[in-house]
Amino acid sequence: MIHLATLPGPADFPGWRQAARGLVAAGIPPDAVEWQVAGEAAGLFAEAPAPVSTAPLGVPRAFVEQAAIAIRHSDRERFALLYGLLWRLVQGERHLMQLATDPAIIRLSTLVKAVRRDAHKMHAFVRFREVQAEDGPRHVAWFEPDHHIEEAEADFFVRRFASLRWSIVTPRRSVAWDGQALAFGPGGRRADVPPDDAMEPLWRAYYVSIFNPARLKPGAMRAEMPRKYWRNLPEAAEIPRLMAEAPRRVAEMVARGASAPNPRPQDARYLDAHLSAPTGVPADMSLFTALDAHPDPERALADLRQELLSRPDLPDFAARATQPVFGEGAVGAKLLFVGEQPGDEEDIAGRPFVGPAGRLLNRALEQAGVARAETYMTNAVKHFKYTPTGKRRLHQSPDAGDITYYRPFLAREISAVGPRMVVALGASALLAVTGKKLPVLKTRGQVVTGLTGHPVFATVHPSYLLRLPDPAMQAEGFAAFVADLRAADAKA
Repeated sequence: MIHLATLPGPADFPGWRQAARGLVAAGIPPDAVEWQVAGEAAGLFAEAPAPVSTAPLGVPRAFVEQAAIAIRHSDRERFALLYGLLWRLVQGERHLMQLATDPAIIRLSTLVKAVRRDAHKMHAFVRFREVQAEDGPRHVAWFEPDHHIEEAEADFFVRRFASLRWSIVTPRRSVAWDGQALAFGPGGRRADVPPDDAMEPLWRAYYVSIFNPARLKPGAMRAEMPRKYWRNLPEAAEIPRLMAEAPRRVAEMVARGASAPNPRPQDARYLDAHLSAPTGVPADMSLFTALDAHPDPERALADLRQELLSRPDLPDFAARATQPVFGEGAVGAKLLFVGEQPGDEEDIAGRPFVGPAGRLLNRALEQAGVARAETYMTNAVKHFKYTPTGKRRLHQSPDAGDITYYRPFLAREISAVGPRMVVALGASALLAVTGKKLPVLKTRGQVVTGLTGHPVFATVHPSYLLRLPDPAMQAEGFAAFVADLRAADAKA
Protein backbone atom coordinates (compact mmCIF):
# COMPACT_ATOMS: atom_id res chain seq x y z
CA MET A 1 0.00 0.00 0.00
CA ILE A 2 1.28 3.47 -0.93
CA HIS A 3 0.65 6.18 1.65
CA LEU A 4 0.25 9.81 0.55
CA ALA A 5 1.95 12.44 2.75
CA THR A 6 0.66 15.95 1.99
CA LEU A 7 2.51 19.02 3.28
CA PRO A 8 0.91 22.47 3.71
CA GLY A 9 3.79 24.25 1.95
CA PRO A 10 6.87 23.52 -0.18
CA ALA A 11 9.33 24.33 2.64
CA ASP A 12 7.24 23.34 5.66
CA PHE A 13 9.76 21.52 7.82
CA PRO A 14 7.46 21.23 10.89
CA GLY A 15 4.80 19.67 8.63
CA TRP A 16 7.29 17.25 7.09
CA ARG A 17 8.61 16.30 10.53
CA GLN A 18 5.12 15.57 11.86
CA ALA A 19 4.31 13.41 8.85
CA ALA A 20 7.68 11.63 9.02
CA ARG A 21 7.17 10.84 12.71
CA GLY A 22 3.80 9.29 11.96
CA LEU A 23 5.19 7.20 9.13
CA VAL A 24 8.08 5.94 11.24
CA ALA A 25 5.76 5.15 14.16
CA ALA A 26 3.57 3.13 11.79
CA GLY A 27 6.58 1.27 10.40
CA ILE A 28 6.03 2.48 6.83
CA PRO A 29 9.25 2.25 4.77
CA PRO A 30 10.36 4.97 2.32
CA ASP A 31 9.35 3.03 -0.81
CA ALA A 32 5.75 2.92 0.47
CA VAL A 33 5.40 6.71 0.76
CA GLU A 34 4.52 9.34 -1.83
CA TRP A 35 5.07 13.01 -0.97
CA GLN A 36 3.25 16.06 -2.29
CA VAL A 37 2.54 19.69 -1.44
CA ALA A 38 -1.06 20.80 -0.88
CA GLY A 39 -2.65 21.80 -4.16
CA GLU A 40 -0.67 19.35 -6.26
CA ALA A 41 -2.36 16.40 -7.93
CA ALA A 42 -1.94 13.12 -6.09
CA GLY A 43 0.11 10.36 -7.70
CA LEU A 44 -1.43 7.43 -9.50
CA PHE A 45 -0.51 4.86 -6.86
CA ALA A 46 -1.39 6.60 -3.58
CA GLU A 47 -4.01 4.59 -1.71
CA ALA A 48 -4.18 5.99 1.84
CA PRO A 49 -3.26 9.16 3.68
CA ALA A 50 -0.09 9.00 5.74
CA PRO A 51 -0.47 8.94 9.54
CA VAL A 52 0.90 11.85 11.55
CA SER A 53 2.48 11.94 14.98
CA THR A 54 4.03 14.45 17.37
CA ALA A 55 6.04 11.82 19.28
CA PRO A 56 9.73 12.83 19.20
CA LEU A 57 12.38 10.68 17.58
CA GLY A 58 15.98 10.44 18.76
CA VAL A 59 18.10 11.46 15.76
CA PRO A 60 21.41 13.36 15.47
CA ARG A 61 21.17 17.14 15.66
CA ALA A 62 23.18 17.38 12.42
CA PHE A 63 20.37 15.66 10.53
CA VAL A 64 17.69 17.98 11.90
CA GLU A 65 19.74 21.10 11.11
CA GLN A 66 20.57 20.02 7.56
CA ALA A 67 17.10 18.70 6.82
CA ALA A 68 15.54 22.04 7.84
CA ILE A 69 17.69 23.73 5.18
CA ALA A 70 17.50 21.04 2.46
CA ILE A 71 13.70 21.04 2.51
CA ARG A 72 13.80 24.55 1.01
CA HIS A 73 15.39 23.18 -2.17
CA SER A 74 13.26 23.02 -5.31
CA ASP A 75 14.16 19.37 -6.00
CA ARG A 76 10.89 17.42 -6.08
CA GLU A 77 12.58 14.39 -4.48
CA ARG A 78 13.80 16.27 -1.39
CA PHE A 79 11.01 15.00 0.89
CA ALA A 80 11.68 11.39 -0.07
CA LEU A 81 15.45 11.86 0.34
CA LEU A 82 15.00 13.22 3.86
CA TYR A 83 12.59 10.46 4.86
CA GLY A 84 14.95 7.83 3.49
CA LEU A 85 17.75 9.19 5.65
CA LEU A 86 15.50 9.40 8.69
CA TRP A 87 14.36 5.80 8.17
CA ARG A 88 17.96 4.58 8.05
CA LEU A 89 18.84 6.54 11.21
CA VAL A 90 15.99 5.08 13.27
CA GLN A 91 16.74 1.59 11.88
CA GLY A 92 20.13 1.66 13.56
CA GLU A 93 22.57 3.49 11.23
CA ARG A 94 23.51 5.92 14.02
CA HIS A 95 26.70 7.08 12.31
CA LEU A 96 25.09 7.71 8.95
CA MET A 97 25.62 11.51 9.10
CA GLN A 98 29.37 10.93 9.39
CA LEU A 99 29.58 8.85 6.19
CA ALA A 100 30.72 11.53 3.78
CA THR A 101 30.89 9.06 0.87
CA ASP A 102 27.32 7.78 1.23
CA PRO A 103 25.35 8.79 -1.92
CA ALA A 104 22.36 10.03 0.10
CA ILE A 105 24.59 12.12 2.39
CA ILE A 106 26.36 13.57 -0.66
CA ARG A 107 22.99 14.48 -2.14
CA LEU A 108 21.86 16.06 1.13
CA SER A 109 25.04 18.13 1.32
CA THR A 110 24.51 19.29 -2.28
CA LEU A 111 20.98 20.47 -1.51
CA VAL A 112 22.10 22.32 1.63
CA LYS A 113 24.92 24.11 -0.20
CA ALA A 114 22.59 25.16 -3.01
CA VAL A 115 20.03 26.60 -0.59
CA ARG A 116 22.70 28.49 1.36
CA ARG A 117 24.14 29.86 -1.87
CA ASP A 118 20.68 31.02 -2.94
CA ALA A 119 20.17 32.73 0.44
CA HIS A 120 23.54 34.48 0.08
CA LYS A 121 22.48 35.77 -3.35
CA MET A 122 19.24 37.07 -1.90
CA HIS A 123 21.09 38.94 0.86
CA ALA A 124 23.54 40.42 -1.65
CA PHE A 125 21.34 41.23 -4.65
CA VAL A 126 18.05 42.50 -3.26
CA ARG A 127 17.79 46.21 -4.16
CA PHE A 128 14.93 48.22 -2.67
CA ARG A 129 13.26 51.02 -4.62
CA GLU A 130 11.30 53.67 -2.78
CA VAL A 131 7.65 54.13 -3.78
CA GLN A 132 5.08 56.54 -2.43
CA ALA A 133 2.06 54.73 -1.01
CA GLU A 134 -1.11 56.28 0.38
CA ASP A 135 0.17 55.83 3.92
CA GLY A 136 3.70 57.07 3.19
CA PRO A 137 6.93 55.83 1.59
CA ARG A 138 7.57 52.14 1.18
CA HIS A 139 10.56 50.21 -0.20
CA VAL A 140 9.91 47.44 -2.72
CA ALA A 141 12.31 44.89 -4.25
CA TRP A 142 12.09 42.12 -6.85
CA PHE A 143 14.07 38.88 -6.51
CA GLU A 144 14.02 35.52 -8.31
CA PRO A 145 15.23 32.77 -5.96
CA ASP A 146 16.04 29.32 -7.26
CA HIS A 147 14.64 27.66 -4.14
CA HIS A 148 11.92 28.14 -1.51
CA ILE A 149 13.85 30.53 0.74
CA GLU A 150 11.52 33.54 1.02
CA GLU A 151 10.07 32.81 4.45
CA ALA A 152 13.31 31.50 5.94
CA GLU A 153 15.27 34.61 4.91
CA ALA A 154 12.61 37.16 5.85
CA ASP A 155 14.05 37.58 9.35
CA PHE A 156 17.40 38.64 7.87
CA PHE A 157 15.73 41.61 6.19
CA VAL A 158 13.70 42.42 9.29
CA ARG A 159 16.92 42.69 11.31
CA ARG A 160 18.68 44.68 8.59
CA PHE A 161 15.81 47.05 7.76
CA ALA A 162 13.74 47.08 10.93
CA SER A 163 12.96 50.80 10.72
CA LEU A 164 11.72 50.70 7.11
CA ARG A 165 8.47 49.47 5.63
CA TRP A 166 9.37 47.11 2.82
CA SER A 167 8.17 44.34 0.52
CA ILE A 168 10.09 41.70 -1.40
CA VAL A 169 8.23 40.24 -4.37
CA THR A 170 9.26 36.93 -5.95
CA PRO A 171 7.52 34.81 -8.60
CA ARG A 172 6.26 32.36 -5.94
CA ARG A 173 5.90 34.38 -2.75
CA SER A 174 5.85 37.93 -1.41
CA VAL A 175 7.13 39.11 1.96
CA ALA A 176 6.06 42.37 3.59
CA TRP A 177 7.19 44.16 6.75
CA ASP A 178 5.14 47.06 8.15
CA GLY A 179 7.53 47.89 10.98
CA GLN A 180 5.71 45.61 13.43
CA ALA A 181 4.95 42.25 11.82
CA LEU A 182 5.75 40.11 8.79
CA ALA A 183 3.11 39.10 6.27
CA PHE A 184 3.39 36.56 3.46
CA GLY A 185 1.33 36.48 0.29
CA PRO A 186 1.23 35.13 -3.25
CA GLY A 187 4.00 35.88 -5.73
CA GLY A 188 4.00 38.64 -8.27
CA ARG A 189 5.70 39.95 -11.40
CA ARG A 190 8.77 42.05 -11.96
CA ALA A 191 6.50 44.73 -13.41
CA ASP A 192 5.02 45.16 -9.90
CA VAL A 193 8.32 46.74 -8.77
CA PRO A 194 9.46 50.16 -10.07
CA PRO A 195 12.58 49.96 -12.27
CA ASP A 196 14.45 52.72 -10.42
CA ASP A 197 14.17 55.61 -8.00
CA ALA A 198 15.97 58.85 -7.16
CA MET A 199 18.83 57.02 -5.40
CA GLU A 200 19.75 54.87 -8.40
CA PRO A 201 22.18 57.34 -10.03
CA LEU A 202 24.01 57.70 -6.69
CA TRP A 203 24.31 53.94 -6.31
CA ARG A 204 25.67 53.61 -9.85
CA ALA A 205 28.15 56.42 -9.25
CA TYR A 206 29.33 54.72 -6.05
CA TYR A 207 29.89 51.42 -7.86
CA VAL A 208 31.86 53.13 -10.64
CA SER A 209 34.04 54.89 -8.07
CA ILE A 210 35.05 51.64 -6.31
CA PHE A 211 35.50 49.52 -9.46
CA ASN A 212 39.16 48.45 -9.73
CA PRO A 213 40.06 47.64 -13.38
CA ALA A 214 43.31 45.97 -12.31
CA ARG A 215 41.36 43.32 -10.41
CA LEU A 216 38.81 42.54 -13.11
CA LYS A 217 38.07 38.81 -13.27
CA PRO A 218 35.02 38.28 -15.54
CA GLY A 219 34.77 34.56 -14.77
CA ALA A 220 34.72 35.11 -11.02
CA MET A 221 32.31 38.03 -11.44
CA ARG A 222 29.85 35.95 -13.43
CA ALA A 223 30.13 33.07 -10.93
CA GLU A 224 29.46 35.33 -7.95
CA MET A 225 26.93 37.58 -9.69
CA PRO A 226 25.13 35.54 -12.40
CA ARG A 227 23.52 37.45 -15.24
CA LYS A 228 20.01 36.54 -14.05
CA TYR A 229 20.47 39.08 -11.24
CA TRP A 230 21.90 41.88 -13.38
CA ARG A 231 18.59 43.39 -14.42
CA ASN A 232 17.70 43.92 -10.74
CA LEU A 233 20.97 45.71 -9.90
CA PRO A 234 21.41 49.42 -10.65
CA GLU A 235 25.17 48.99 -11.03
CA ALA A 236 24.74 46.30 -13.69
CA ALA A 237 24.13 49.00 -16.32
CA GLU A 238 27.70 50.17 -15.78
CA ILE A 239 29.40 46.75 -15.88
CA PRO A 240 29.77 46.34 -19.70
CA ARG A 241 31.33 49.78 -20.06
CA LEU A 242 33.66 49.28 -17.09
CA MET A 243 34.79 45.90 -18.43
CA ALA A 244 35.43 47.37 -21.89
CA GLU A 245 37.44 50.25 -20.45
CA ALA A 246 39.45 48.11 -18.02
CA PRO A 247 42.43 47.27 -20.33
CA ARG A 248 42.95 50.93 -21.24
CA ARG A 249 42.70 52.08 -17.63
CA VAL A 250 45.16 49.41 -16.46
CA ALA A 251 47.63 50.44 -19.18
CA GLU A 252 47.34 54.05 -18.05
CA MET A 253 47.97 53.03 -14.44
CA VAL A 254 51.10 51.12 -15.46
CA ALA A 255 52.34 54.02 -17.57
CA ARG A 256 51.92 56.46 -14.68
CA GLY A 257 53.86 54.23 -12.32
CA ALA A 258 54.02 54.64 -8.58
CA SER A 259 54.16 58.09 -7.09
CA ALA A 260 57.57 59.06 -5.75
CA PRO A 261 57.56 59.75 -2.00
CA ASN A 262 57.38 63.42 -1.11
CA PRO A 263 60.86 64.29 0.23
CA ARG A 264 59.37 66.93 2.52
CA PRO A 265 55.77 65.87 3.15
CA GLN A 266 55.20 67.65 6.43
CA ASP A 267 54.43 71.35 6.38
CA ALA A 268 57.66 73.27 7.04
CA ARG A 269 56.26 75.18 10.00
CA TYR A 270 55.63 71.87 11.77
CA LEU A 271 58.67 70.02 10.46
CA ASP A 272 61.07 72.70 11.75
CA ALA A 273 59.50 72.58 15.18
CA HIS A 274 59.81 68.79 15.18
CA LEU A 275 63.47 68.72 14.07
CA SER A 276 64.49 71.35 16.59
CA ALA A 277 62.69 69.66 19.45
CA PRO A 278 64.53 69.07 22.70
CA THR A 279 65.52 65.48 23.33
CA GLY A 280 64.66 65.46 27.00
CA VAL A 281 60.87 65.10 26.58
CA PRO A 282 59.78 62.01 28.52
CA ALA A 283 58.44 59.21 26.32
CA ASP A 284 56.35 57.47 28.97
CA MET A 285 53.78 60.07 29.96
CA SER A 286 51.32 58.72 32.52
CA LEU A 287 47.68 58.49 31.49
CA PHE A 288 46.82 60.49 34.56
CA THR A 289 49.47 63.23 34.31
CA ALA A 290 48.34 65.98 36.66
CA LEU A 291 47.31 69.30 35.15
CA ASP A 292 47.93 71.28 38.33
CA ALA A 293 50.63 73.31 36.57
CA HIS A 294 47.94 74.53 34.18
CA PRO A 295 44.88 75.56 36.15
CA ASP A 296 43.61 77.16 32.94
CA PRO A 297 42.29 74.32 30.70
CA GLU A 298 42.79 76.40 27.56
CA ARG A 299 46.44 76.85 28.46
CA ALA A 300 46.73 73.12 29.25
CA LEU A 301 45.40 72.24 25.80
CA ALA A 302 47.72 74.73 24.12
CA ASP A 303 50.72 73.26 25.93
CA LEU A 304 49.63 69.76 24.94
CA ARG A 305 49.44 70.83 21.29
CA GLN A 306 52.95 72.28 21.49
CA GLU A 307 54.25 69.12 23.09
CA LEU A 308 52.76 67.03 20.29
CA LEU A 309 54.47 69.26 17.72
CA SER A 310 57.87 68.88 19.35
CA ARG A 311 57.89 65.16 20.18
CA PRO A 312 61.12 63.54 18.94
CA ASP A 313 59.69 60.00 19.01
CA LEU A 314 56.60 60.26 16.78
CA PRO A 315 55.59 57.15 14.81
CA ASP A 316 57.09 56.86 11.33
CA PHE A 317 53.80 57.62 9.58
CA ALA A 318 53.54 60.97 11.39
CA ALA A 319 56.43 62.31 9.30
CA ARG A 320 54.39 61.75 6.13
CA ALA A 321 51.38 63.68 7.43
CA THR A 322 50.88 67.34 6.58
CA GLN A 323 50.40 68.28 10.22
CA PRO A 324 49.08 66.91 13.51
CA VAL A 325 45.33 67.28 13.92
CA PHE A 326 44.45 68.19 17.47
CA GLY A 327 40.96 68.40 18.94
CA GLU A 328 38.73 71.44 18.88
CA GLY A 329 35.58 72.59 20.59
CA ALA A 330 34.23 73.87 23.86
CA VAL A 331 36.15 73.38 27.11
CA GLY A 332 33.76 71.90 29.66
CA ALA A 333 31.65 70.46 26.83
CA LYS A 334 28.83 68.14 27.80
CA LEU A 335 29.88 65.65 25.09
CA LEU A 336 33.42 64.92 23.91
CA PHE A 337 33.57 62.86 20.69
CA VAL A 338 36.57 60.62 19.97
CA GLY A 339 37.11 59.24 16.47
CA GLU A 340 39.81 57.00 15.03
CA GLN A 341 42.28 59.31 13.26
CA PRO A 342 42.29 62.27 10.83
CA GLY A 343 41.46 61.54 7.21
CA ASP A 344 42.78 63.13 4.05
CA GLU A 345 40.71 66.33 4.35
CA GLU A 346 41.37 66.64 8.08
CA ASP A 347 45.12 66.28 7.48
CA ILE A 348 45.08 69.14 4.97
CA ALA A 349 42.77 71.40 7.00
CA GLY A 350 44.32 70.62 10.39
CA ARG A 351 40.86 70.21 11.94
CA PRO A 352 38.99 67.08 13.05
CA PHE A 353 35.83 65.79 11.36
CA VAL A 354 35.71 68.06 8.30
CA GLY A 355 35.71 65.27 5.66
CA PRO A 356 32.82 63.04 4.47
CA ALA A 357 32.45 61.32 7.86
CA GLY A 358 32.53 64.69 9.62
CA ARG A 359 29.82 66.10 7.37
CA LEU A 360 27.66 63.06 8.08
CA LEU A 361 28.31 63.50 11.80
CA ASN A 362 27.26 67.16 11.56
CA ARG A 363 23.98 66.17 9.93
CA ALA A 364 23.35 63.51 12.57
CA LEU A 365 24.10 65.96 15.40
CA GLU A 366 21.67 68.45 13.91
CA GLN A 367 18.89 65.85 13.72
CA ALA A 368 19.68 64.71 17.27
CA GLY A 369 19.37 68.29 18.54
CA VAL A 370 23.03 68.53 19.59
CA ALA A 371 24.95 71.66 18.61
CA ARG A 372 28.45 70.82 17.38
CA ALA A 373 29.76 74.16 18.67
CA GLU A 374 28.87 73.02 22.20
CA THR A 375 30.79 69.74 21.88
CA TYR A 376 34.49 68.86 21.66
CA MET A 377 35.82 66.77 18.75
CA THR A 378 39.09 64.85 18.66
CA ASN A 379 40.68 61.59 17.52
CA ALA A 380 42.50 58.73 19.23
CA VAL A 381 45.44 59.10 16.80
CA LYS A 382 46.57 62.62 15.93
CA HIS A 383 48.29 62.10 12.55
CA PHE A 384 46.94 60.79 9.24
CA LYS A 385 48.20 57.25 8.60
CA TYR A 386 48.00 56.37 4.93
CA THR A 387 49.57 54.53 2.00
CA PRO A 388 50.53 56.68 -1.02
CA THR A 389 49.17 55.25 -4.26
CA GLY A 390 49.22 57.31 -7.43
CA LYS A 391 47.69 60.66 -6.66
CA ARG A 392 45.60 59.31 -3.80
CA ARG A 393 46.42 58.66 -0.17
CA LEU A 394 44.72 55.47 0.99
CA HIS A 395 43.68 55.44 4.63
CA GLN A 396 45.38 52.87 6.86
CA SER A 397 43.72 51.89 10.11
CA PRO A 398 45.90 52.53 13.17
CA ASP A 399 47.09 49.46 14.99
CA ALA A 400 47.12 48.86 18.75
CA GLY A 401 50.64 50.26 19.03
CA ASP A 402 49.61 53.53 17.36
CA ILE A 403 46.65 53.88 19.70
CA THR A 404 48.85 53.15 22.72
CA TYR A 405 51.38 55.79 21.69
CA TYR A 406 48.78 58.57 21.41
CA ARG A 407 46.68 57.47 24.40
CA PRO A 408 48.50 59.72 26.95
CA PHE A 409 47.83 62.78 24.76
CA LEU A 410 44.16 61.79 24.47
CA ALA A 411 43.82 61.13 28.21
CA ARG A 412 45.29 64.53 29.11
CA GLU A 413 43.11 66.18 26.47
CA ILE A 414 39.97 64.60 27.92
CA SER A 415 41.00 65.61 31.44
CA ALA A 416 41.58 69.20 30.35
CA VAL A 417 38.23 69.48 28.56
CA GLY A 418 36.34 67.82 31.44
CA PRO A 419 33.31 66.48 29.54
CA ARG A 420 30.31 64.90 31.23
CA MET A 421 30.34 62.08 28.67
CA VAL A 422 32.92 60.73 26.20
CA VAL A 423 31.37 59.35 23.01
CA ALA A 424 33.61 56.70 21.41
CA LEU A 425 33.02 56.54 17.65
CA GLY A 426 34.10 53.09 16.52
CA ALA A 427 36.42 50.33 17.69
CA SER A 428 39.69 52.28 17.68
CA ALA A 429 38.22 55.08 19.77
CA LEU A 430 36.66 52.59 22.19
CA LEU A 431 40.03 50.83 22.59
CA ALA A 432 41.79 54.16 23.12
CA VAL A 433 39.51 55.44 25.89
CA THR A 434 38.90 52.12 27.72
CA GLY A 435 42.09 50.16 27.08
CA LYS A 436 39.92 47.14 26.18
CA LYS A 437 39.02 45.51 22.86
CA LEU A 438 35.27 45.76 23.24
CA PRO A 439 33.03 44.76 20.30
CA VAL A 440 31.38 47.98 19.15
CA LEU A 441 28.08 46.50 17.99
CA LYS A 442 27.61 44.62 21.28
CA THR A 443 28.71 47.58 23.43
CA ARG A 444 26.78 50.11 21.35
CA GLY A 445 24.44 52.24 23.42
CA GLN A 446 26.02 51.19 26.71
CA VAL A 447 27.95 53.40 29.12
CA VAL A 448 31.27 52.05 30.41
CA THR A 449 34.01 53.65 32.49
CA GLY A 450 37.02 55.03 30.63
CA LEU A 451 40.67 55.04 31.68
CA THR A 452 40.38 58.67 32.79
CA GLY A 453 37.35 57.87 34.95
CA HIS A 454 34.89 59.56 32.59
CA PRO A 455 31.78 57.70 31.45
CA VAL A 456 32.09 56.44 27.86
CA PHE A 457 29.17 55.93 25.48
CA ALA A 458 29.93 53.55 22.59
CA THR A 459 28.57 53.87 19.06
CA VAL A 460 29.73 53.38 15.47
CA HIS A 461 32.00 55.71 13.54
CA PRO A 462 30.14 57.74 10.87
CA SER A 463 32.47 56.31 8.21
CA TYR A 464 30.84 52.93 8.94
CA LEU A 465 27.56 54.36 7.66
CA LEU A 466 29.25 55.57 4.47
CA ARG A 467 30.40 52.03 3.73
CA LEU A 468 26.95 50.43 3.97
CA PRO A 469 26.20 48.91 0.56
CA ASP A 470 22.79 50.33 -0.38
CA PRO A 471 20.62 53.38 0.32
CA ALA A 472 18.08 51.54 2.44
CA MET A 473 20.76 50.23 4.78
CA GLN A 474 22.33 53.69 4.93
CA ALA A 475 18.99 55.25 5.87
CA GLU A 476 18.41 52.69 8.61
CA GLY A 477 21.98 53.02 9.88
CA PHE A 478 21.80 56.80 9.94
CA ALA A 479 18.53 56.73 11.90
CA ALA A 480 20.09 54.39 14.48
CA PHE A 481 23.17 56.64 14.72
CA VAL A 482 20.99 59.69 15.37
CA ALA A 483 19.18 57.73 18.08
CA ASP A 484 22.57 56.92 19.65
CA LEU A 485 23.55 60.59 19.72
CA ARG A 486 20.25 61.51 21.37
CA ALA A 487 20.77 58.75 23.95
CA ALA A 488 24.33 59.92 24.69
CA ASP A 489 23.12 63.49 25.15
CA ALA A 490 20.30 62.35 27.43
CA LYS A 491 22.64 60.24 29.60
CA ALA A 492 25.34 62.91 29.91
